[in-house]
Amino acid sequence: MQALRLTAFIGFILLSACFIRTTQAQELNARVTVNHQQVQGTSVGVFENLETQLAELLNDRQWTNMQYKRNERINCTFNITVTKHDESKNLMECKLIVQSTRPVFNSNYTSTVFSTQDGNFNFTFQEFDKLDFRADVIDNDLTAMIAYYAYLIIGLDMDTMAPSGGTEMLRMAQTIVNNAQSLTISAKGWKAFTDGKNRYAVINDYLDSGMETFRKMHYKYYREGFDIMAENPDRGRAAVTEAITLLKQSHENKPLSMLPQLFTEYKRDEIIGIYQGKGTAKDKENIYETLMAINASQSSYWNKIKN
Repeated sequence: MQALRLTAFIGFILLSACFIRTTQAQELNARVTVNHQQVQGTSVGVFENLETQLAELLNDRQWTNMQYKRNERINCTFNITVTKHDESKNLMECKLIVQSTRPVFNSNYTSTVFSTQDGNFNFTFQEFDKLDFRADVIDNDLTAMIAYYAYLIIGLDMDTMAPSGGTEMLRMAQTIVNNAQSLTISAKGWKAFTDGKNRYAVINDYLDSGMETFRKMHYKYYREGFDIMAENPDRGRAAVTEAITLLKQSHENKPLSMLPQLFTEYKRDEIIGIYQGKGTAKDKENIYETLMAINASQSSYWNKIKN
């Protein structure tokens, strides 16, 4: 009888362990594509393996000490276009478009949380390389860039769930940037003061005390705004209006930061949809003036808000 009980107990433990493994997952649900049409005369195997290795690194690695359920994983895309491949040096010059989204509560709508174009996504890679990332050793351009964006995506997603909730993850991204300063001269995008949109500038602006209102804006916009739109559209819109006010404050606090402008670029159509034909005339005028001050190049779109 004791043997039967012991066997049953061991079976229960094994079953529980299997259940835990199937109900818990890593943080990211990343889709990676590598477009190599601009490169001729190169075996496609190196690009296929690159795509596979990047997807496995992003999706199979646990980036934090938190447990995510499978349906809680952050949906994101990494679209890489190879513009040049030097086989003799195994060097690839690429452009990257990375985007992450977040589901809106009680709806089928997903909202973009982060989107950027990285024109300096350059690295060395051979066909049978295996990718791994060690936070304490930054010696590989490719894994450093992927880890940087992984932590940035996770941190910003956490900011939408709690005020400045992603600080620890954003600091991890900043640490990668700081340690990447020792990488080769050809590793572009890491250096200070070379580009207001590069990796160094973006993460340092996110963690700048003058941009604290920008991060608070994320929580106000998503958690207090979009997440209650389905049950109370007016209340949700009012919270988004407050979020745009915080966006204005962050722009005024640090006028040279590109973060407010970048936000308006990937949220443009969404913001228009919130106010076009809805809301008070006063709110719409204030929103229009704020967006014009931040990104006047989109004036033809901001005009639609006043309709």
